[in-house]
Amino acid sequence: MMNIFEKIAEEKIREAMEQGLFDDLPNKGKPLKFEDMSFVPEDLRLAYKILKNAGCIPPEMEIRKEIIDLKDLLKTIDNDEERIKKIRELNFKLLKFNIGRKRPFYLEDFPEYEDKILQKFIG
Repeated sequence: MMNIFEKIAEEKIREAMEQGLFDDLPNKGKPLKFEDMSFVPEDLRLAYKILKNAGCIPPEMEIRKEIIDLKDLLKTIDNDEERIKKIRELNFKLLKFNIGRKRPFYLEDFPEYEDKILQKFIG
């Protein structure tokens, strides 16, 4: 059942289609690029999308980006002391990221840690 705003939006879209206002849009006929926002609670996804389009990044996405960057950086560090510092920083960011999630942690999100975690639990 549609609410009044959805009905108004649908009507405006239908009118624009009839007037041909969508005929010359860039990327017409090309597939849409969907983003993985499964880690964002459903009720916040639209707001996060609007913020992203405005150039703002939600905290969860920023932390996720930092985690990816740290994992890439670790591959290049030869100094053991510096490597340990970055591993601690990565672990802190992973903990912070997982605490803020509304869904449980899944090993497949971080495959490079999967074997290590399983070994800890299996013994």
